[in-house]
Amino acid sequence: MSSGNLVPKNLVHFMPWRDPVAGEILDAAPEVRLISLELDGPSERFWEAIETAHGFHQPRPPYPGTTELIERSPHLLAMGVGGAGYDTIDKDACTEAGILVVNQGGVGNEAVAEHVVGMMLGLSKRIVLADRAMRSGADYHRHDFRGYDLEGQTVGVVGFGNIGSRVGEICRAGFRMRVLAHDPFLTDEQVVERGGEPVSLDELLQQSDFVSINTYLSAETRGLIGLRELRLMKPNAFYLTTARGEVTDEQALIQVMSEGGIAGAGVDVWDPEPPPPDNPLLKMDNVIACPHVAGVTVQAHHDMEVSGAHQWIGIFRGERPPRLQNPEVWPRYRERFHKIAGDYPAE
Repeated sequence: MSSGNLVPKNLVHFMPWRDPVAGEILDAAPEVRLISLELDGPSERFWEAIETAHGFHQPRPPYPGTTELIERSPHLLAMGVGGAGYDTIDKDACTEAGILVVNQGGVGNEAVAEHVVGMMLGLSKRIVLADRAMRSGADYHRHDFRGYDLEGQTVGVVGFGNIGSRVGEICRAGFRMRVLAHDPFLTDEQVVERGGEPVSLDELLQQSDFVSINTYLSAETRGLIGLRELRLMKPNAFYLTTARGEVTDEQALIQVMSEGGIAGAGVDVWDPEPPPPDNPLLKMDNVIACPHVAGVTVQAHHDMEVSGAHQWIGIFRGERPPRLQNPEVWPRYRERFHKIAGDYPAE
């Protein structure tokens, strides 16, 4: 294992930090030399910095982790994101080049899981509709907003990882709900251990009163929920998505909602983001629309920045990162690390 080469390595990131604690931790680390950029700064400054970078934190447009960026970053050891989703990074290209891809999966789960449950309550209790009616001065009767209790209903969770299993836990423990789960990357035994009933995707859609999408965006999940899948849902069911917009065929959701095929939707992620003002979902009273804010809480941002900062320090010390998303890269990465840093990282 590396002896902890203390020659500082360059970490490129964009200001501001979501929580200043990240800068405080990294500034105090002898392993790290921060190169702080503004996202709207001159592109020449970015490319000058990335050509000397050993790490790139939070790739995003107009500077995602593309093949071009990799080719122009000969010393790059790792690219990392501040949250769970790493779809702004070309993972396959990184793996081929011997570059680590890391995220903050498992950190900040609570924020997203609570947001899902908040949308469930808002839709089933018709809270948003009641609020809009009172503020608009419309003629209404309180019985117009009769809703449903969550207790005893069924929630189906697509993607039963850190966030999805927490959604299931809250629903099961807090509301005595039945929890169905579909996750092809987990065994049935693992799903049961996390408190869910393993089912096929079709069974989940057909049986659930609430469908929560909590899966990563990948080649396997892009467009996972389309017209056929949405039409399997019960007409009194609600659709909730806090994953990535591209997991759902948004035009199919608009069509099914327009036809009254399901009771409503809670949408926190869009394709594209932000959605255009004329997006039909924004005109529907039975839609709770949010601008990708499920994970935006004080606690989540603090925890993700702390975990991200410590992960970068570990990477530059030669440690194997705890949230490595392309573990197959490790043998090739060790050779690159030795060539770049003059030492070998962990086995």
